[in-house]
Amino acid sequence: MLIVRSSGVRQAEVRRESRETKIYVSLTLMPGSIKVSTPVKFLNHMLETLIFYMNASAEVIAEDLRGFDDHHVVEDVFITLGTAIDRALGDRVGIRRFGWSMVPMDDALALTAVDLGGRAYWVFRGSFIGERIGDLTTQMIPHIIRTLAIHSRATIHAEIRWGENDHHMAEALFKSLGMSMAMAMEYVDNTVRSLKGTMQ
Repeated sequence: MLIVRSSGVRQAEVRRESRETKIYVSLTLMPGSIKVSTPVKFLNHMLETLIFYMNASAEVIAEDLRGFDDHHVVEDVFITLGTAIDRALGDRVGIRRFGWSMVPMDDALALTAVDLGGRAYWVFRGSFIGERIGDLTTQMIPHIIRTLAIHSRATIHAEIRWGENDHHMAEALFKSLGMSMAMAMEYVDNTVRSLKGTMQ
């Protein structure tokens, strides 16, 4: 079950409930307070990082009802967050649409580019050294990019160019993605950034 509420001030409230998880996201596309609570501690860290660098404010609360592993809660959080981004952007008229950034973090270098034109596509390139970073399985990070792209209706290209520390590589990636999203979401004027005259 998915419940969405949005308004004309670039904000949205989304609830997603299933037999596996309960997720709540309240998102506003302007800087402010960030509150994140999920059962996956490293996911909390990456969500706070992403939202902060998106120049957004949010409350994200997730409950895992079955406790199999981290997969369902991580996927459902990004389904819900992606839906909230999509709703908060509204018709997307006036946004810059494209954004990109490259972020170093000590040994690691990550880069991302996004298009908020309304079509979902994703590319992830990179690899991690270990199978987990804290309590987050590293194979979920490409899945996060895919899930966010689908549900925010965005094209996301993400690459970890190199790194020696998995934490640094993941954090550089989420910082870069947040900065790219912030650039693409920026309101520029009241025109549509497409020669077609429509984002669809």
